[in-house]
Amino acid sequence: MKFSSNKILDLIGIWKKGEGEGEKKTMQSRMEEGKDPVATRVTHSRPFPLRLLQFFLLFLVIGIGGSFVSMYMIRHFGIHNVAFVQSSIKPCFQKPAIVENWFKPPSSLLHNMTDEELFWRASFVPRIKSYPFKRTPKIAFMFLTKGPLPMAPLWENFFKGHQKLYNIYVHSLPSYNPDFLPSSVFYRRQIPSQVAEWGMMSMCDAERRLLANALLDFSNEWFVLLSESCIPLQNFSIIHRYLSRSRYSFMGAFDEPGPYGRGRYDENMEPEINMSDWRKGSQWFEINRELAVRIVEDITYYPKLKEFCTPHKCYVDEHYFQTMLTINTPHLLANRSLTYVDWSRGGAHPATFGKDDINEEFFKKILQEQTCLYNNQPTSLCFIFARKFAPNALGPLLDIAPKVLGIGKLKHP
Repeated sequence: MKFSSNKILDLIGIWKKGEGEGEKKTMQSRMEEGKDPVATRVTHSRPFPLRLLQFFLLFLVIGIGGSFVSMYMIRHFGIHNVAFVQSSIKPCFQKPAIVENWFKPPSSLLHNMTDEELFWRASFVPRIKSYPFKRTPKIAFMFLTKGPLPMAPLWENFFKGHQKLYNIYVHSLPSYNPDFLPSSVFYRRQIPSQVAEWGMMSMCDAERRLLANALLDFSNEWFVLLSESCIPLQNFSIIHRYLSRSRYSFMGAFDEPGPYGRGRYDENMEPEINMSDWRKGSQWFEINRELAVRIVEDITYYPKLKEFCTPHKCYVDEHYFQTMLTINTPHLLANRSLTYVDWSRGGAHPATFGKDDINEEFFKKILQEQTCLYNNQPTSLCFIFARKFAPNALGPLLDIAPKVLGIGKLKHP
């Protein structure tokens, strides 16, 4: 006796419902009729489940569809685009970027940080002095100006060929819109600026702003403050070597008796600043990274100087940094500036040099008739920058610079 497929399905349904007794009776009846249950299972195979068949067909359709899409992309977009899509899939455990990339300077000098945010960010200092990546120390040339840079052509010649050894930062009046060409070293080197007034704390704010922006670049090791009327007195190689080999930073800080030194001290600055700490010096400096960070991070001396060193009793740009660094790091100061200024004519401002002053004798006086200490040894090379030069001095300076200053190419007849 043979069972139909419908009957087999009925038997499976009975088994799924758990009716064990019915199955037992059925099996007994089979045995009575001489049927071997094992043989019955072998000869009557179970039909293929419909749901599994549907899943298989769906998988097959997806596979064929994916093949057609791939062929379409290769034909119309090229094999490289497909490879790009595949390569964009990132592994779960991606290799970390090299450490140097974490400290790359901003791609643009313009930002929306407040001074408080900027100074906080710039004050980051690694505890380990050595760098875990190749670092080329650079000089940050920081120009504190009102607007245009009349000496720009001379500086262009000065920087030419040394792109990997310097960075430029310009702080001007916010209303000034520079028009440097893309080929200029000053192109897009302006930082977010505010009004800076002579003799006021806003002048020191501008200097700290320049330092902070320059500190964002870990490659900057030396920081030189210049004005629009400054010029270099040596070529770039000599200046770079002079600064990089110095054990000291260059900032004048003197204990000057009389009304223009100690006479500007206010007892209200105590206990942070005592009379014995009070110093005076030129605002133009050349300092290393350690001292630049100390200036930017200061919150101790700034409030005292801002409140009690005000015109016309006191001129803060001549005392703030000089006094603070004398208190904190006197052993790191050379107690002189590398920027030549002529005060021999008297008055509240130094002498200004025009086109009639520019000759070989003028530079001989500055470059050869001076003596000072460099790394505790006597030297005749005391100044590497000078100010103040009027705009009409540019022409004669460009003519004389190749021969006297070693800047630019000599003109051949």
